[in-house]
Amino acid sequence: MAEHKVEIVRETRKGGTVAHVVFDNARRLNVVNPPALDDLIGAFEQLSRDDELRAVVFSGVGGKAFIGGADIRHMAGLKTAEEGRAFITHVHKLCQAIRDCPVPVVARLEGYTLGAGLEVAAACDIRIATDSAVFGMPEVRVGVPSVIEAALLPRLIGWGHTSWLLLTAENIGARKAEAWGLLEEVVKASEIGAAIDRCVQSILDGTRQAVRAQKALMRRWEELPLAGAIQAGIDSFAESVTTGEHTEKMTAFINRKRG
Repeated sequence: MAEHKVEIVRETRKGGTVAHVVFDNARRLNVVNPPALDDLIGAFEQLSRDDELRAVVFSGVGGKAFIGGADIRHMAGLKTAEEGRAFITHVHKLCQAIRDCPVPVVARLEGYTLGAGLEVAAACDIRIATDSAVFGMPEVRVGVPSVIEAALLPRLIGWGHTSWLLLTAENIGARKAEAWGLLEEVVKASEIGAAIDRCVQSILDGTRQAVRAQKALMRRWEELPLAGAIQAGIDSFAESVTTGEHTEKMTAFINRKRG
């Protein structure tokens, strides 16, 4: 019997469907191993095919960890380059599935977010944490470098802060993580549900196709030089006016102002 559980809970709200991906390996601080990775990848791939989906909230069970890292018992048994490549690519595939999800993914971060957990969090679009949350990249202390979606960190927090996290392997608290730009919001533990709800509602206040187009465009911006990024934006805008969403929303706004 698997020691972990991955559950998708769908919530129907005004504005559309919100999915909650809930990862439960709480007995071991929600560490991820190959079977858990398979189930999480499958969950995000399934959600990506849901045209009615508007947002995803990703959380770990128990309040003590979002994802406490990759399973060190499994990693300790890796002996060959091929085994190492296969395992770390497996972790990357989860991060990629999150980034490929066509709607915003909001990470609910409580307790420890370490190593592979921080890479997964970096792959999410928005990160909201409790003020007691802890973040770190401890890999160099156990004999391997921090890799895969750790490459996103310089874009989020700059090279200096990234160097500090990866080279010292020291943990930081939520307030420092927020000041560095890793987190979008930090709240008391009792308030995180409400903070997540406000964020999701703000996403729902946008239109379905525009929000999806925005996430897709932002992904393209990562890969393009400035001129190409601007042209991609022009193309995205041109396509968006063919959906008709803007006509309805803008007309309602104009009429409201007249009233």
